[in-house]
This record gives sequence, C-alpha cells and structure tokens, in this order.
Amino acid sequence: MSKAPFYKPHSNEIELFEHAYRNRLPLLIKGPTGCGKTRFVAHMAAKLGRPLYTVACHDDLTASDLVGRHLIGDGVTYWSDGPLSRAVREGGICYLDEVVEARKDTTVVLHPLSDDRRILPIERTGEILQAPPEFMLVVSYNPGYQNFLKGMKPSTRQRFVSLRFDFPECALEQEILIGETGVDAMLAKRLVNLANALRALKEHDLEEAASTRLLVYAATLIGSGFDPVEACRAAMVETLTDDVETADALMEIVHASFGR
Repeated sequence: MSKAPFYKPHSNEIELFEHAYRNRLPLLIKGPTGCGKTRFVAHMAAKLGRPLYTVACHDDLTASDLVGRHLIGDGVTYWSDGPLSRAVREGGICYLDEVVEARKDTTVVLHPLSDDRRILPIERTGEILQAPPEFMLVVSYNPGYQNFLKGMKPSTRQRFVSLRFDFPECALEQEILIGETGVDAMLAKRLVNLANALRALKEHDLEEAASTRLLVYAATLIGSGFDPVEACRAAMVETLTDDVETADALMEIVHASFGR
C-alpha cells in the first residue's frame, strides 16, 4: 500500500468518507478552489488501499472520455476503457473533479452507478459492468462558480452523500503549511494571517479567495530562500488578479504583513 499523502482533517470528513465507502455510497464534496478537496480524496484512496482515477472535468468532456471508446491500431479496432470503466473493473475510486464543468449529458452516465444498481452500461460493447464492493464514486465542485447554466441537477445531487469543505481554521492552516513545507511556525502564522486579510476582499475586488494551495506555494518559495514579499507576489497576488491597481492594493497588504 502506498503512503497516504499528508493531510490534516478539518472535521469528521475522514470518518464520513470511510462510512460512505463501507456502505457503497457515492460522495459529493463541495468547497472553494484550493481548499484541499483533491488532496483529501488522494489521502483516502491511499488510506483505503484503492487505486484512484482522477478526471479533471471540463466543457468538452464527453461520456466516451469517461467510459471509453473504440480505437484503431495495427489495422484492427479495439476497445479502450476510460477512467470510469477502469475504476469499476478494478474496484477503485473514481474522482470527478469540478464535475459541474462537464456537459450535462455526460453526468447521465453516472446515474446507474450512483444508486442501488451500481452498474455501468457500456452501450458500444453491450457490456453491463457491475461495480464491486470496493468501487466508489466521488465528485466535487466549487459552489462559488455555480450558476443557472453550471449547477448540478437536483436529480443528480440527490444520489450523493454530501460533504462541505472550506478553508481551515487559522491554527489548522498553520499546521498544514508546516507539515507540507517545513517552514517555521512564525512564518506559517504570517502567511495565514495574510491569506485571511486577502480573503476578506473576495466579495469586493477578487473573483477567488487566496487558497491554502497558494499559501503552500508561497511557503515553498520562501523555504527555498526566495524573498518573502516577492514569493507572496508570485504565488498569491499575481495569481489572484490581472488588474494592476488591484495587485498594487494587495501588495500593500503583503508589505504590511511582512513589515516592509
């Protein structure tokens, strides 16, 4: 069994995931970008000893991308499983990241897998795959991006057990930075305080909040000897905005946080 990636629990999410897995229930995780959803799923897959198939969903994702398609090679046609089919066959965990980005017709293939049937019909081969007890379907999305066109249909949502993620409390987020990057406690505290100051601006000038992922990037740069202020500029400020005036305002917060 591979070593589980570093992960600090926020609440009871590990227990909930384990209960959902044992009871063959699909899981929906919702939360802002960079708050640890993908890391959590990778941690749980390793902890449970199951292969993980991760799909980054997008506008052009088709049902064939998930299920599979016929390919031509050496003059013959052969079937190639997609990640969803492989996960079902192997009893793995299939994780669809940002599932609302996929086309509506794509998510229809999830319905028979996410109810008590637990089957995956493959129309092009005539197969009906029965998911073994070890298979688990996990999906995630960022509610901040939801709108009328990119929301999950209620008929799909109600097939899942749901778990809400958010950015960690200050003390926990500091522990995460220390555990991920090895920076000292004082620097971790400064970075978390800076992130919270930037997050307070989300509703005013920023489309997205400063994520824990970006904090890890900044801490990694600083830990390798890069200037702290410039690390925060590169890892957070320039990532959060393209507007020069907004970036200058954010840099004022960075300078205040690092006493310069």
